[in-house]
Amino acid sequence: MNADQPLTRDQMAEVVARDIPAGSYVNLGIGQPTKVANYLRPDQGVILHTENGMLGMGPEAHGDEVDHDLVNAGKIPVTQTPGCSFFHHADSFAMMRGGHLDVCVLGAYQVSATGDLANWHTGRPEDIPAVGGAMDLAVGAKRTAVLMSLLTRDGQSKLVEQCSYPLTGVGCVSRVYTDYATFLIEPDGVHVRETYGVDFADLQQMVGAVRLIDRTAA
Repeated sequence: MNADQPLTRDQMAEVVARDIPAGSYVNLGIGQPTKVANYLRPDQGVILHTENGMLGMGPEAHGDEVDHDLVNAGKIPVTQTPGCSFFHHADSFAMMRGGHLDVCVLGAYQVSATGDLANWHTGRPEDIPAVGGAMDLAVGAKRTAVLMSLLTRDGQSKLVEQCSYPLTGVGCVSRVYTDYATFLIEPDGVHVRETYGVDFADLQQMVGAVRLIDRTAA
């Protein structure tokens, strides 16, 4: 992985996978987070959960592995690991709401400096709201991480002082993984653990009003 340039989506997913504690029960949100499944090592013992009713999901399926009855919440064909189980949608949500997941990894439109999450609606009348299980995951998992590009298409930071989009959850995000940096949201502020393709000063300019704490040399 070359830290001299921004990370690709696959490299971002690899960073997230590396950070997930061994033996964790994990849910991966629709979109970029689904790629994390492809980078989990078997010796990590991570068990993947999907809200459509699987526990023990494996990486994406390809070629002869594809079974269209086995898909993740984003409708992507997936494999199953030994011992994989299937259950009703309502039971799956009970797992999420009951605090049985250690980690969830979600995409986002915005994350605030205090860990507020906005990922289900931009607030624009023409957009279709798509909350899915995000609200349940954001507050039900023991740790909520976000995987997203740092900038919008017009160059605005998605890490913001205060979310302008409708909130999914309040104060729920503890880590934000982006193409330019990995951020840790802690009680004293937003810490920068690693940067990719930019230095700390450049990153501070990119996020604007959000005050960053440099931990890249720690």
